[in-house]
Amino acid sequence: MQTAVKESKIARTFRADEIARGFLEAAVGNTPLIRLRNVTKDLPEGVEVWAKAEYTNPGGSVKDRAALAMILAGERSGELTPDKTIIDATSGNTGIAYAMIGAARGYRVTLALPKNASKARKQILKRFGAEIIETDPLEATDGAQRLVRELVGRDPDEYFYPDQYNNEANWKAHYATTANEIWWQTNGRVTHFVAGLGTTGTFTGTTRRLKELNRHLTAISLQPSSPLHGLEGLKHLETAIVPGIYDNALADSNVFVETEAGQTMTRRLAREEGLFVGPSSGANVHAAIEAARAIEGEGVVVTILCDGGGKYLEEEFWNA
Repeated sequence: MQTAVKESKIARTFRADEIARGFLEAAVGNTPLIRLRNVTKDLPEGVEVWAKAEYTNPGGSVKDRAALAMILAGERSGELTPDKTIIDATSGNTGIAYAMIGAARGYRVTLALPKNASKARKQILKRFGAEIIETDPLEATDGAQRLVRELVGRDPDEYFYPDQYNNEANWKAHYATTANEIWWQTNGRVTHFVAGLGTTGTFTGTTRRLKELNRHLTAISLQPSSPLHGLEGLKHLETAIVPGIYDNALADSNVFVETEAGQTMTRRLAREEGLFVGPSSGANVHAAIEAARAIEGEGVVVTILCDGGGKYLEEEFWNA
């Protein structure tokens, strides 16, 4: 198996652009890849599970990558100018990344998010100076998307609307950076990639590139098991607006994860691995371990730790 790959032209361009823009932007990406050893003790010998610690990004989540890429793309195209307000729908993490980068670069930021988004997320957004518009919690991020489209339709010259669910720069950020980092960090040994679906950018971009590097790679996507769930940031696509960037041909299989299973693994990661992460990370690891159990022979399964646990401190599942 090939054990190394030269950095692609798109990755070099993306990284050089980041560095030229300043320290904050250059700090996005190059996150650690951590082998899980305690929650995987019962796996067969020769099967490994690794997790990409995306919560170590400066904004605290995997969404820093996509938000940075979309803002830089907007500046390059001329669509984002200093007089415009960045606006988008979010469940929280992409909004935090927009707000952080907007503060550093001098942009106003307005974000629509469901009213039931965690209190900590809203507090972080306010600390960065973002304006928050709360939407119907029963409509999840779909309702937030509808509201933003309405506002932009009324006054298109006032806003720069990245539209993270339909912006090609979203998945391309992961194609250029996340996938290549995983390849380098595993020395080309990765055999399986597992990630949840929200905007679908992480799964789409990372899978697309990894399958170019290893045509035998198995890609597994996951969704919450029902429309009403507690895995913030993930979408039940059968009952939601399907993101325009989603490519359903990329996944070799799709699994559904119960909220309780994701939360249980989140607690275990904190108590057994020393990894304080959020429930979507727990869901990813749960699905990754289930995929690892099915491997015959040797395998290297990689998944994503989407964000840190600090945004969920008030959640009851910690007390179980």
